[in-house]
Amino acid sequence: MATPTMQKVLNFNVGVLGHVDSGKTSLAKVLSTVASTASFDKHPQSQERGITLDLGFSSFLVAMPEHLKGSGYDVLQYTLVDCPGHASLIRTIIGGAQIIDLMMLVVDITKGIQTQTAECLVIGEITCNKLLVVLNKVDQIEDTKREKEIAKLSKRISRTLETTKFKDVPIVPVSAKPSGQEITDGSNAIGIDSLIKVCYV
Repeated sequence: MATPTMQKVLNFNVGVLGHVDSGKTSLAKVLSTVASTASFDKHPQSQERGITLDLGFSSFLVAMPEHLKGSGYDVLQYTLVDCPGHASLIRTIIGGAQIIDLMMLVVDITKGIQTQTAECLVIGEITCNKLLVVLNKVDQIEDTKREKEIAKLSKRISRTLETTKFKDVPIVPVSAKPSGQEITDGSNAIGIDSLIKVCYV
C-alpha cells in the first residue's frame, strides 16, 4: 500500500489588529480551521475581563492562487496572529506585528477609526508592507443605510491612508458574528469569502 505524500505548505502570517472590542478574535475564530491552545481568548483572565491579553495563533488552508502555482508548494496556509487591542498591551501588539507578512486592520463600522486603530497603522508602517482593512459588524447597520455607511467610512479610511505606504489597499465589509450569534462553523458570517479572496499573497 502506497504511503500518502505530505503536502508542501506555504505559510503566510496575517496579523489581526485593531482597537479593543472591534471583533478581532471573533473574526479570527470564524476564519480558522485549526486553533492553538492559546487562541481565541482561552486564558482565564481573558475570559474574565472579556478582552484579548496575549497573542493567539490559529490557521486555515486555501488552494494555491494561480500566480503561485508552480512554486513547488501544494497549499497556502494563513496563520492568524490575533493581537490584543488594549492600549496597555502595546508591547504585546508590537511583538505580534514583527512576525507578520500582512496586517488585517479590523475597524468596528459603528465606531470608525479609534485611538488604537491609528496606533496599529503606525505599527504597520514600521513592521510590514501589506495591509487589508476589514470593516466589521456591518450587520449592526440598518439594511437601508448599510451600503451608504460602508461607502462613507471606506472613503474616510482611504483618505487617511493616502499619505501612508498603504494607499489604495482593499477595504472589505464583514460581520464575523451577526447579531451576536455564537460562532460555530462560520456559515452565518457575512463577507468572509470576499475577505479570503483579497488576502492572497
